[in-house]
Amino acid sequence: MNRLTRRSVLGAFAAAPAILKGAPATAFCLAGDRYHNIDYIRIALGKTLNRGAGLSIDFSDDLQSLNTAHLSRYKLLIMLRDGMTWPEGYADNSTYAGWVRANAPLVSEPPLLKTEGKPHYWITPAQGKAVKDFAQSGGGVLLLHNVTYISPHNEDFKDVLGAVTEGHPPIRRFKVKVTNSSHPITEGVRDFVVTDEQHFMKYLKDPKHLLLESVNEDGLGWKELGPKSAAGWAYDYGKGRVSYLAPGHMITALWNPEYEKLQKNAVRWLLRH
Repeated sequence: MNRLTRRSVLGAFAAAPAILKGAPATAFCLAGDRYHNIDYIRIALGKTLNRGAGLSIDFSDDLQSLNTAHLSRYKLLIMLRDGMTWPEGYADNSTYAGWVRANAPLVSEPPLLKTEGKPHYWITPAQGKAVKDFAQSGGGVLLLHNVTYISPHNEDFKDVLGAVTEGHPPIRRFKVKVTNSSHPITEGVRDFVVTDEQHFMKYLKDPKHLLLESVNEDGLGWKELGPKSAAGWAYDYGKGRVSYLAPGHMITALWNPEYEKLQKNAVRWLLRH
């Protein structure tokens, strides 16, 4: 079932009749995965971009909706999810939504069928091309947080995003520094600190497009990569525009006042407002 929900401008009574008639939203947000419940993403972006910036958004966790025909209804694509699905379930029972800690092994009578619990990498060549074509033909693309885990599995998506994941350490405190204060996305934004997943990625585009850097000020690195990583960028892509912003695992990070400014500025820049 296509789980599609709409968040539109609350309190904008003049817009209500159009919404009731099925007027299309401006943005489509594909979100939610094993580690990132779509509910907190809908709540977070609903506050910041819907009520805060007046953006109407259709939210869905239906991967099949990432296709050319569906995207043609929108001006902006937002994504916050990784590259995996788990059709056979998870290998670690403690990550099931209904799991509770018990003093005895989990029991099922009759017993469950044994599965390997391996991830399936969901993006298809057609879906990657749909994202690329959407951007090249004039659409705006706002990519958030863990989408870097999609790009190892699709060259077109990787080219749009401009990066590939190098992993992340456990949730910890880090600073997000503005490295280019002259871009419209970073206008009026100051450095800020969040507790979140500090994502590390290999950035593949021109360094002139970089806007943000994440820094663990306690000097804690990740693997051999040190304590710093690119954390945000933006560039024109064909007739469209693309921006990536790294924080997003915690709703408290998404609601950091300086990060809210970045998200709102990014939407305005992507939509050329």
